Amino acid sequence: MRVLCTICMRGGSKEIVNKNIKKINGYPLMSYTIKQALKSKIFDLVMVSTDSKKIFKCAKRYGATGWFIRPKKLATDDSVKLLAIRHALLESEKFLNKKFDIIFNLHVTAPLRNIEDIKKAYKKFIKEKANKLISVTPCKRNPYFNMVEKINDRVQIVKKNIKKIGRRQDAPTVYDMNASIYIWKRKELLNLKSKYDKKTSLYIMPAERSIDIDSTFDWNLVENILKKNEKKKLS
Repeated sequence: MRVLCTICMRGGSKEIVNKNIKKINGYPLMSYTIKQALKSKIFDLVMVSTDSKKIFKCAKRYGATGWFIRPKKLATDDSVKLLAIRHALLESEKFLNKKFDIIFNLHVTAPLRNIEDIKKAYKKFIKEKANKLISVTPCKRNPYFNMVEKINDRVQIVKKNIKKIGRRQDAPTVYDMNASIYIWKRKELLNLKSKYDKKTSLYIMPAERSIDIDSTFDWNLVENILKKNEKKKLS
């Protein structure tokens, strides 16, 4: 089976300007994900999709492959990322004149995943004969117990349960999508379906490897964790 890894990075990040190439603990943010992908030795191709020449150049320096700049219509604030991943797949197949069977997408903003996460997610995807896999982490808040919404001026639990729940531990298990690892079979990705069904697999990751950098607070938190992890390796 041929396996493609796409790494998608836009140049228009706002809260953290140029975050994909900004250095975190001494290295560009993107370098962590690119190195993980290459060292996993799963992929036939690690492909970068970006609208930025600076990002493109930096990604190639760390070992990712690329030969196209993503069209502007797929790189706006409102663009659907799934379309960019699909575009990267089709461009890769056209350039190489061969089809890929399985497509990964690794998010650059989740650098705390490790190589074993990538390998184990792939193994689970194959073992369960899934069409799609998403990485998740157990929720801190539970919609059956301690998440509320306001409807018609009335505050109520987000998701009702037949049985009364007195403790969070008794509520049904729910997960946060941690925006780290996504896997599709080729047909599933090309159909652009976002529906989750019996053929969708979950790869569960711990909270300490599931932080998605979306703010300056997240950035500082992840940088501190990276520094601590580095010290552990040296000790």
